[in-house]
Amino acid sequence: MNVNKELIEELKYNQEGLIPAIVQDVSNGQVLMLAYMNRESLKKTLETGQTCFFSRSRKKLWVKGETSGNTQKVKQILIDCDNDTLLIQVEQKGVACHTGSYSCFYRDIEGEEMPGKKEKSGNESSILDELMQVFEDRKRNPSSDSYVCHLLNSPGEKMPKKIAEEAAEGLIALKDRDKKQIIYETADLWFHTLVALSYFDISYQLIFDELKSRRK
Repeated sequence: MNVNKELIEELKYNQEGLIPAIVQDVSNGQVLMLAYMNRESLKKTLETGQTCFFSRSRKKLWVKGETSGNTQKVKQILIDCDNDTLLIQVEQKGVACHTGSYSCFYRDIEGEEMPGKKEKSGNESSILDELMQVFEDRKRNPSSDSYVCHLLNSPGEKMPKKIAEEAAEGLIALKDRDKKQIIYETADLWFHTLVALSYFDISYQLIFDELKSRRK
């Protein structure tokens, strides 16, 4: 991207070294989300053409869609009149919100869902996108009450133990030729495997790519 370095230097960051970034769908103007950038994440965004933000809870950079596959290709970056807010226009792949909604702004002040704002991703992988977004949110905003957080906090013990446990239960279901239980246990196995993929910042799309390469 062509960059006016003098204008970039005039940006005003807050006391934490952050600047708010509003993300907008370039095709229809819909506001997708609000995140924060520091100088390093903005530089990476400009260099790669993909949105990169700074997580205030995890104190680290995160690339949008790195794990879920719901990436944002930057088309234009606008700066407001006070030089303290960015408006980033993007081509959104999949959904923007960790809830599985296309936009994070799908409710009014009374809590009512706005028509057309909570649309899901239009492909068959939408539920996987939604789950990966939830896992990413748990990584950025950990909670002691979250089962996913308990798994993420124990990648060497609880996480592999649960995957092995679900795989064993799936084998029993296969042996019993119980189709309903096979479906149930496979869902459990996939869920825990997706948590592990999220922990290691591996997009499920990479698994799809591997399967496609084997088919060839």
